[in-house]
Amino acid sequence: MTTQSPARQLQTRGGTGWKPVSPNLRWYIGVLLFLSTVINYIDRQTLSVLAPFIKQEYQWSNSDFALLIISFRVAYALGQTLAGRFLDRVGTRVGLTITVAFYSLAAMFTSLAVGLKSFCAFRFLVGFGESANWPGATKAVSEWFPRKESGWAVALFDSGSSIGAAVAPMLVLWVYHWSGSWRPAFLAAGALGLLWLPVFWLMYRRPEERLQVPQERPGSLPYRSLLGLPQTWGIILAKTLTDPVWFFITDWFAIYLVSKGYPLEQSLLAFWIPFVAADAGNFIGGGVSSYLISRGWSVGTARKTVVLVSGLGMAVLMASAFLNSFHWLIACFAVSTLSYAALSTMVLNLPADVFPSHSVASVSGMSGTGAGIGTIVATYLIGRVADARSFEPVLIVASLVPLLAVLAVLSLVRNNAAVEKGIVNSI
Repeated sequence: MTTQSPARQLQTRGGTGWKPVSPNLRWYIGVLLFLSTVINYIDRQTLSVLAPFIKQEYQWSNSDFALLIISFRVAYALGQTLAGRFLDRVGTRVGLTITVAFYSLAAMFTSLAVGLKSFCAFRFLVGFGESANWPGATKAVSEWFPRKESGWAVALFDSGSSIGAAVAPMLVLWVYHWSGSWRPAFLAAGALGLLWLPVFWLMYRRPEERLQVPQERPGSLPYRSLLGLPQTWGIILAKTLTDPVWFFITDWFAIYLVSKGYPLEQSLLAFWIPFVAADAGNFIGGGVSSYLISRGWSVGTARKTVVLVSGLGMAVLMASAFLNSFHWLIACFAVSTLSYAALSTMVLNLPADVFPSHSVASVSGMSGTGAGIGTIVATYLIGRVADARSFEPVLIVASLVPLLAVLAVLSLVRNNAAVEKGIVNSI
């Protein structure tokens, strides 16, 4: 029999399906995870929004700026696998509390940077701390939500990335112009995480802890066992081949608009559109998959249908390489980010769909490490190509690579002998 999470065992008792500890508590927790993701993205986007000003002050090239992004990505990539196993061992509550405190302080200390090397050092620390957010949130969803609702729950917390990316320009530029310096913007962004911490610490408990039901916490599956499963590789490859497209947009979009001759302040509203579209994509992807499951579709078929359609939608980004109209350019980015977010919601769901709760964060962390490595390589190439030629070749490649991610999910995330042995869940 497939191993269920402790929450699922507790809440399915009596054969009547899921009965939450409190009718709305799981959604309050979902909102907390959403706010954590918003803050996470405001912290990381602070540098991207201020990049045109900081680059001018320090006379950095695109290749220099790429080193800052790579510093963050190296830590983020290494940190996700470590954070995933850490969270599976110490639990969601303790793990997220420690890591959010760490990256919030690191973001605030970035205000002390005085050049490229110190910026790289602080961005490394921020990336290392922030790497726990997605494994932790995914683990929390597996503890609190049934499969038919997990699409909505993942959409909720993952939508915080697009909301944070959309809010960051307004907040960061306001602090920059109000203070006359970029340094207070890092202080303000980091302080948000410290305000979130006490609320999370007081509210979050696993369902069985709230009911004081004794539960033995099983150990995570060994990495060797996890890496021997095709499901693990399907999830890793899907993240590795799609996240670099999203991070290209979040890290380079402001610079790309300026390179096209559009002043950042004047195009601020348009800057929001792809990120608002991504927010819609989270809920469209999560909502459609949950609706299909409620209509009797299998979890795997519902998730894969959204993945296929979303991968095709991401290919629309290619058109922006050949368009001169500002409005159509923004529209192409919006379709691509909407599609990415829908696909991302499915991929983030898959560890909770397939693996027992005590290994969810480990698998999610490994997929994040794969995405981090892919993003590091992509970031380096983007800086070199943008300096040598333009952003157009980058846009073309970024529209095609996600189709490989679709193929990985369709072919590798499937029911096999591991399901019959009870190692993973049927999908």
